[in-house]
Formats: sequence, structure tokens, C-alpha cells
Amino acid sequence: MSGLLDLLNSPMGKQLISGVAGQTGQSESGTANLLSMAMPVLMGAMKRNASTPEGAQGLMSALSSKHDGGILENLGGLFGGGVDQSVMDDGAGILGHILGNKQPQVQNALSQKSGIDAGSVANILKVAAPLLMGVLGKQAKQQNVTDANGIGDVLGGLLGGGSNAGQQQSLIESFLDSDGDGSILDDVAGMVLGGNKSAGGLGGLLGGLFGK
Repeated sequence: MSGLLDLLNSPMGKQLISGVAGQTGQSESGTANLLSMAMPVLMGAMKRNASTPEGAQGLMSALSSKHDGGILENLGGLFGGGVDQSVMDDGAGILGHILGNKQPQVQNALSQKSGIDAGSVANILKVAAPLLMGVLGKQAKQQNVTDANGIGDVLGGLLGGGSNAGQQQSLIESFLDSDGDGSILDDVAGMVLGGNKSAGGLGGLLGGLFGK
């Protein structure tokens, strides 16, 4: 699994998309489109938080305990009877931690780009966040990452290497760090979330995944 786009295209990714769609009452195609935009933004936020020693250590502690990838072992059970409230609460906590006061802006931008109402976007992100942490925990375990120093490499690998990696990361950081005056957010969201301003960046990569 070389990155998030590969994950979403994998059998597990399709099960994840189907389960999240069923949980939130959205179409699978709409959910897939939203997750293809949202997951790199969330991963980028995690990478930014892990750039400090304290942030990296906190993330490492979470991955070595609660978020070790176990949630991915029984997706059928997770979605079979509806996602447990504790998972949703966990997701809300993760989002609050990694996005902070930018969370409403991120959700609104995703809503505008996906055509899904902001309330449903919030619920989809609450389900997706623990699963994303599970993916990260599983990768960290597979790569035998035992300290905070290696976690940035795992995050970078999931976000994708290559010539656009730095550009993508700077766009994600700009998006998350925008001052919220509207115009900058719209402009950067257009680049990150599938606009035409940067066809070679994240938008181009993600847009090709589901033929959107």
C-alpha cells in the first residue's frame, strides 16, 4: 500500500467507503469522492502536528495503544450494526486534536467541493478519522516504527512521495493555516480539493481516482 489513493481503491477501501456511506446515508460515489479529498487533508494535518517532538510523541503513543490497526481487522462487524458511538466520539476527538479551530472551515470547504451538506461531512469525518489512525497504526507496525522520529516518514509515505509531495504538503498546510477570511480559504481549497489551479498537485491526483 503505497498511499491513500491505493488504499481507497483496494478491497478494504471499497468496504470502508461502503460502510461509511451506509452509516451516514450518503451515496457510495459521493462518499468515495469526499474521502478521496478529505483523507489527504487529515493526513496532512497529522503530519503537520507530528512535526514537533511533542506532537510526534503523542501520535506515537496513540498508535502503539488504542490505534494499532485493530479496527481494520473487522470492518464488517464495525459497520454491520451501525458504527458504535464510542468510535464516533473517538473520531470527534481526533478531528478536534488535528484540525483545532480550523475544523469548521475544513468541513465547509469539503462540503462545498463534494456537494454533501456540512453536517453529513462532519459525520463522515468522525467515522473516517479512527479508520485513518488505524491505517497509520498498521503501517507503523509493519515498518517497525518504534519511536516518534519514524512516524513522519510513515505519514509522508501515505501522502505519497514524488515530485509533487512538497507542493501538496505546502498546499495542505496553507489550507489548514489560512486565516479564514474567505478568499484565501476558497483559493487554497480550490487547489487542494480538486480545483483547476494546480492540475499537477493533489487536486489532479485525487480527481483521477473516481473519474470526477
